[in-house]
This record gives sequence, C-alpha cells and structure tokens, in this order.
Amino acid sequence: MSINNKSAQSRTFDAIVIGSGISGGWAAKEFTEKGLKTLVLERGRDVKHIKDYPTTSMFPWEFPHRNQVPRAIKEANPVISRCYAFNEDAQHFFVKDTEHPYGQPKPFDWIRGYQVGGKSLMWARQTQRWSDYDFEGPARDGFAVDWPIRYKDLAPWYSYVEKFVGISGNKDGLDHLPDGEFLPAMELNVVESFFQEAVKKNYADRHVIYARCAHLTQPQKVHLDQGRGQCQKRDMCQRGCPFGGYFSSNSSTLPWAEKTGNLTLRPFSVVHSIIYDEQKGKATGVRVVDTISKEMIEFYANVIFVNAAAVNTNLILLNSTSHRFPNGLGNDSGVLGKYFAFHNYRGHISAQVEGFRDMTTEGRRPTSAYIPRFRNVKKQETDFLRGYAAGFGAWRGSHVNTDGFGKDLKDQLFNREVDGWYVGSHMMGETIPKETNQLTLDPNRKDEWGIPQINIDVAYDDNDEKMLNDFFEQMTEMYTKAGFTNISTGDSKQAPGLDIHEMGGARMGKDPKTSILNEWNQMHACKNVFVTDGACMTSTSTQNPSLTYMALTARAVDHAVSELKKGEI
Repeated sequence: MSINNKSAQSRTFDAIVIGSGISGGWAAKEFTEKGLKTLVLERGRDVKHIKDYPTTSMFPWEFPHRNQVPRAIKEANPVISRCYAFNEDAQHFFVKDTEHPYGQPKPFDWIRGYQVGGKSLMWARQTQRWSDYDFEGPARDGFAVDWPIRYKDLAPWYSYVEKFVGISGNKDGLDHLPDGEFLPAMELNVVESFFQEAVKKNYADRHVIYARCAHLTQPQKVHLDQGRGQCQKRDMCQRGCPFGGYFSSNSSTLPWAEKTGNLTLRPFSVVHSIIYDEQKGKATGVRVVDTISKEMIEFYANVIFVNAAAVNTNLILLNSTSHRFPNGLGNDSGVLGKYFAFHNYRGHISAQVEGFRDMTTEGRRPTSAYIPRFRNVKKQETDFLRGYAAGFGAWRGSHVNTDGFGKDLKDQLFNREVDGWYVGSHMMGETIPKETNQLTLDPNRKDEWGIPQINIDVAYDDNDEKMLNDFFEQMTEMYTKAGFTNISTGDSKQAPGLDIHEMGGARMGKDPKTSILNEWNQMHACKNVFVTDGACMTSTSTQNPSLTYMALTARAVDHAVSELKKGEI
C-alpha cells in the first residue's frame, strides 16, 4: 500500500492541461507562473525549439524531391495532402491519414499536428480581435445561443496576450475589428496600397488593411527574455522558426513555463477520458494511454483544462462517461458534440493589374493585406446571415524560358522575363452552428489506443452558398472599380475542415440547459473542468480564432486559480 500511495502521489499535480498547442501552451504558462505544479499531456512526440526543426535552414536543392511530396505519399494520404503546408519541408509535423482514422458521413478534411506545440508550429499566424458585433451576433441574428461574454470582458486579456506574443499591426480605428497592442507593421506593396486607396475612394464601409500577424518586427524585452528574435521574413514558417520570429508554444509559452520549475511535460500520452468522482462531485484526474507501452495510467489534479483542439476535445469529453454523466462529461444539456462549425474558405478571385511595371517587390513577407467583414455588420442587408472577411495580395508575375541545355539554359534562368502585376483574394466566411453539424463516437470502431473513433458529420448549407455568391459579386465589383482586368472567380469545392478553424461542440452559454460551459469556460455541471480551445466557441465570426483562444485561456486560468484559492472548485 505504501508503494501504491507513493506511486499515486508522484502522479498528482495541482493542474492538468490536456494538449500543448496554442491554448494548452498558454494554460501551462499561466498555471506555472501562478505557482501551480502543472502536468501537460501531449499525445504526440516531443519537439524542442530549434533542435527539432530538421528542415528549417535547408535550401531547395537539399530536399530529395525539391520540396514536393512524392505521388505515392499523396495517394496514400488524400486528406492531409490537400493542406497548403503539407510539403516535403513540413510533412513530418502533420498527421498522416492512416495514423488516426475518423469517420466521415460527409467529407471533412481534418488537419492535425500531433507533437509538442501542436499546430502552433504550422499555423498561418493571423491574429484579429473579435468585437461586440461578433459576440452579439447569435443573439441579434437568432441562431445558436447568446455568448455569455462581450468584448469588454476579453479586451484586457487580448492586450495581455498580445504583449507577450508579439503582434505586428496598424491602428486602423475600426469598431468592428478592434485595435490591439501592436509592434510595427510590415509594408503593403505598391499595388496593395493602390487597392487600399481605391476601396477607400469608392466605399465608406469597406477597408483594406495590413493583415495583423504574430511576428516580431521589433522585439521588446519580454520577447528577448523568451529567447526569441526578430522575424527574418523568410516565409518558411511551417518548418519551425529557429529565430523565434513568430509565436509558437515551442518557442514561447512552454519554455517560459519550464523556467518556473513547475512544469511536467509528458509526450506520447493519449488521453482516454477524464475521471469523475461520484462522491466528490467533481473530476479528479485523467486516464492516459502511453503510446509506446500501451499502458493505461491515471494522473490526478484539482483542476483540469481540456485543450486538445476542437475535435479531440469533444472526443475526450464524449468518452468521459460515468453514472452521473452517461452521455459525456458535463453533458446534462445533451448538446455536447453538436453545433459544430468552421470557416468557409471555398471562394477565390484573381485579376490582372495594368501599370506599375516600373515597380516590383523586394524580399519576402509572411503576411498580406486583409479586408475585414463588411456585410451585415451593423444591420441585416442580405438574404444570408452574417458575413465574410477576405485576404488580399498582389505580386509581380514572371516566366522563364526553360528551353535548351547547359549554359544556354542557365543564362535563361537568370534572365527571366518579368510580367505585369496580379492580385488575388480568398474568402473567410462565417458558418452558422447547427445541431445537425455534430461529432459522435462510433459504437463499433476503436483506434489503436482502444478509444472510440470520432465521426465528423458536417456540411455546408444554403446560407453558405448564398454567402459564397455574394463574395464573388462584391469582390468582382471592388476589383472592377479599382480597374483590374481579366477577373476570374473560382469555387474550390473543398470540404469543410481544410480551413483548419473547426469550432464548437462544447460551447459557452448563459443557460446550462443549452450549453456546456459558462462565461469562464468552466463546465456548468463539473466546475473544475475548463475548455478553452476551439471546442468552447459559441459561434465562429470571420476572424482567425487563435488570438481569441489565447485570451480566453489566460482569463480562464486566472479565474480557476482564484476559485481554487477560495475552495470553490
């Protein structure tokens, strides 16, 4: 008994964080800074900053396939091969299709990164705050449920997070896209600036701005203290940045947490379920399957944060059953796994630009321009709900004559002909959370760790189709007024999921009868369990969501620690 007690004691912590990605890394940082002994569980392998970025400084000719993924790998992995960053330089950071199968009643491209740092190593690094037009959207437009928070609740936490992360941006003065704590912005190029002025001239309610991003353009002391340096504009971010120029858990929050001496990081640990104690009326720990030994191990803590990314967080909660919660932990309302949503990235538009042939770009830039949402912002004005934002970029084209051999070919490659300018935009549409868009556990299939397979049953609807058509119409009009030519629109027809912005399933809300979490990201029915990743989202807005996850996490940890000190959880 003495040995068993010591064993249990060695597996007991003040806090357990499930997942080491963007939100999990922030939970680890906040708990350890506040003095709590914290266990971070990661299902994948360990990845140390710099040390485990094997391709970060490789030249194109050093890749066996010149950074192309061989056809055999693509054919064996049709889902992950559709991801824009799945190339030879970063394929080791992505989960292959066969490594963790899932059910698709309708097509869904689930893009995953199972390693310490998760997808924070490969994310697109776009960071925009939400406004009250986003938090009030469901209540105003009559869908989903009302958010239990507003912008004022999150604003100070946005600032807190932005200062530590390092966000490059401009003060744009838009009430529907609040300004933040910004480092200097990089420049728009000449054609992007031209379009910015053309839109300003032709529209009072539409704007083209610099796309705010998590890059250190002018590192402050807090960033240097993290061991991070200035962004070198290499445009190879998905490989892992040896300079720490962009934010990732690996370069920032996890090393910061480790320095406190309060962090225990355990990779190769697939969380099976959360342990609920019927007598105590709360969660007491988690069950983990060691991916190497396949041994089931239990770890214990007073507070548990679930940050496994939206789909896996829902999977864990649905699989955490007990006499008290037969349908999943905290699922008194019956909505766990339902009202799942995503962003619609199907629409693309391109055009050519006359003039500016005496101008070209120099160097590289890891971001672009951005068009904030302008449809249905302050009033309903279309036959669809909500709206879309758009990316915007301009570049100088070129072509190369590859005829000939030897010196002739070499000379032609070095003397490529420069074409005119081209522009392009992609849509970032808000989808409406619906009960029919849901995640369920397969009663018959289990994965190699003995955990039920997740089924992802999600589809576009008529609202999405109307929004897509409006994107084409409005952007065509804006391009035409700017004088662009050869305008071409395209629908990628891509399945949901390839946006990599899945949200919902364990949504926040005011009423325990219709939601899983309260205003503090805390379970209504199990007060010492919190969810602060994409699963917690009540709606999706149009902004990239990662900054909001980080702010919600910092805020929730602060509340959890306060409740722990008062003995409330």
